Amino acid sequence: MTDSQKSDETVSRPVPEASDTQRPAAPSPAAFAARHPAPAAAAEGGPAAAPKPIVAAPPVRSTSLEEAARFARVEEDGHVFLIVNGEEFPVGQYPDASRDEALAYFVRKYDDVASQLALLEARVQAKAPTTDMLKTLKHLGEQVAERKMVGDVLALDAQIETLRTSIKKAEAAERAEAEAVKARELAAREAIVAEAEEIAAKDPATIQWKTSSNRMNELFESWKAAQKNGPRLGRSNEDSLWKRFRSARTVFDRHRRAYFSQLDSENTAAKRAKEALIVRAEELATSTDWGNTAAEYRQLMDEWKASKRASRKDDDALWARFRAAQDTFFAARQAANEVIDEEFAANLTVKEELLKEAQGILPVRDLTAARKALNSIRDRWEAAGKVPRADMGRMEAGIRKIEEAVKAAEDEHWQKSNPETKARTNSALSQLEATIASLEEDLAKAEKAGNAKKIAEAREALEARQQWLAMLQKSAEDFS
Repeated sequence: MTDSQKSDETVSRPVPEASDTQRPAAPSPAAFAARHPAPAAAAEGGPAAAPKPIVAAPPVRSTSLEEAARFARVEEDGHVFLIVNGEEFPVGQYPDASRDEALAYFVRKYDDVASQLALLEARVQAKAPTTDMLKTLKHLGEQVAERKMVGDVLALDAQIETLRTSIKKAEAAERAEAEAVKARELAAREAIVAEAEEIAAKDPATIQWKTSSNRMNELFESWKAAQKNGPRLGRSNEDSLWKRFRSARTVFDRHRRAYFSQLDSENTAAKRAKEALIVRAEELATSTDWGNTAAEYRQLMDEWKASKRASRKDDDALWARFRAAQDTFFAARQAANEVIDEEFAANLTVKEELLKEAQGILPVRDLTAARKALNSIRDRWEAAGKVPRADMGRMEAGIRKIEEAVKAAEDEHWQKSNPETKARTNSALSQLEATIASLEEDLAKAEKAGNAKKIAEAREALEARQQWLAMLQKSAEDFS
């Protein structure tokens, strides 16, 4: 091998095969994508990541030898030189082959890089994640800069620069979007923490524990989902928010435990107090002292209403026992009253007849006869005995009405026959008659004098006194 051959790339000719006369295919874009996975693939499964765009594979680059010949010179010994703006760059040697075979080998290198650049460009246009794009572009740029391929390398240089600008813009957009997503996630986490702190700050005496406990659990599940699937917020932010959230949950749990502990104590005290009332009620259940025992049960009921409630389950059971004791007593009293009422049914018939007889006294015309009849009815009324409880009020009200009517007649008679009242009435008559006589004299004098004013005054005063006289005379007749 010559000295010049040592400085150039020398390619050992492969073992001849039937396919050697054909041009090997350049790596497909799909194969390149498999070797250089998109960033989204590395983070596959992350729900917060945007859906991976579908990048259509560009057509495989295939440069014809006629076109490639414009950018190369091939020597007989297989040395290939790249021509760029009139300047030659030794590419390498493909010995023991024809010129076309030597040229085709280095053109395939060009097509491979061009295909990879085309795929990278398609990914940028499809807004695929830019992770490792610049690294890939740098690697391809270094290959082009080595000038160890044959083709329009200046076009590749320009394409590389354009892609570099586009990728940087895409990276900036990704960073802005990532910051926006992070800001939204931070606000969402802040909202979770703020609501948890609001729940924890409520007065334990007024809080709805079931609803609030369910909501606190929902907030915790939301926090875990955000922690698992959401973007990272930075250690300081996440630690600070978690400490606040954990503190709120701790306070809420402490308040809940304290509340229910206090509630248990109150329930126990209420249960004991009501059990004591039940003991007293059960002791009275067999009593036959109907009146006094009924009063004691009313007192027990007042105490029951004033006592605190136990738990719903306990309170219902306690009330059932208390009510059962009352029912036992009042059922026994009802049974006893029914027996008594049956015995008193005949008495009711007698008293109803006496009531009809008493109603015949009204209206009172003869007070003496009315008194005598009422006294007779009263004696027989008392002798008749008790009536059924359901009829007691009706019968007593009926006889009381007759008694009140006779009493009213007695009062009226007394007012009319009262000596003192009669004397006062007679004295007033005498005085009024004297006044009228004096006024008549005054009227006669005024008429004789022809004084119209005094005549009018005398007549007005005389008419008023005459009206009073008529009223007193009527009262005097009532006394006679």
